[in-house]
This record gives sequence, C-alpha cells and structure tokens, in this order.
Amino acid sequence: MARKVSLREFQQALVRRLNEAQASEAVSARLGVQVGGELWLLRLNEVGEVIPPPAITPVPLTRHWFRGLTNIRGNLYTVVDFSAFLGGEPTPNTADTRLLLVGERYGVNTALLVHRMLGIRHIEQFQQQHSGGERPWEVAHYVDQEGRLWRELEMSALVYHNDFLQSAA
Repeated sequence: MARKVSLREFQQALVRRLNEAQASEAVSARLGVQVGGELWLLRLNEVGEVIPPPAITPVPLTRHWFRGLTNIRGNLYTVVDFSAFLGGEPTPNTADTRLLLVGERYGVNTALLVHRMLGIRHIEQFQQQHSGGERPWEVAHYVDQEGRLWRELEMSALVYHNDFLQSAA
C-alpha cells in the first residue's frame, strides 16, 4: 500500500523536481498541463510557481474568462481561466485544479487557472509537427508517443497580447 503524502510534502517534492529539472535540463524540460481538452507545454523559466487555487474574488464587468483577483502571500494576482480564454468550457474547481503564477520576468501579477498538472516533460520525447499554431502564443505543436497533440505556450506572447490584456466586458 502506498504511503500517504501530505500536501506540503507533495509541493516540496514538486518544487525540488522542478528545480532539479531546471538546473540539469533547462533547455529541454517543459511543464505539462491540461487545459480543457488540450495538452500544453510551458518552459520552466516562464512559470513562477504552481499552487492550488486560493479564494478568488470576482470582479464585476469583466469578461467571462477573467475569474477575478486573489491574494498570494500579500500580493494581488489577476486570475485568468485559461480554458475559457481559449474558448473552451470554464475550469471546474476540483482537487486537481492549479494556478500557474506567471514568472516575475514579465512584470505582471497574473495566474493561469488550469485543469491539472501533468508533470515534467522533455522535448526529446515528442515529435514536432510544425512551428506555430492558430493562436499567436502557440509556438509549436508536438505529438507524443501515444499520438496526442501538445501545444507549446510562449508566455510573453500570451500575457502581452491585446485580447489577454482586455479583461473589461
């Protein structure tokens, strides 16, 4: 029988694995996430932190994908439901739901709400289908060994895109 792990132990182990992957294989390592029915890859240096979503305060007169504001250790973050932003169904609040805090390097306090984490992936495990995608923040499409399509996200193209910046309804 597997040993139960506390949330704190799980988060510490995840941070340790992320740091190890970043240090040893920063070029090829990506963070895999599920957003609605889509699979996405993110560069590790573009994600500041991954946490379970805390309480989110709705903001009136905003678009349906703008979930609101949350306080993370004294800092306010805007929360964007990435699935809803992409035109999909809103992300349900489940035990697997996570917030991806956008890296500080972009100068925005934004978090993406995603369905679930899929762990560290390495680009060498995929076959690139083509560069770019239908959206400006999709820099490449890959196929894994099971034939599933993965999209690679370029965070700067997303957070500075006019559609993303226009949260008012």
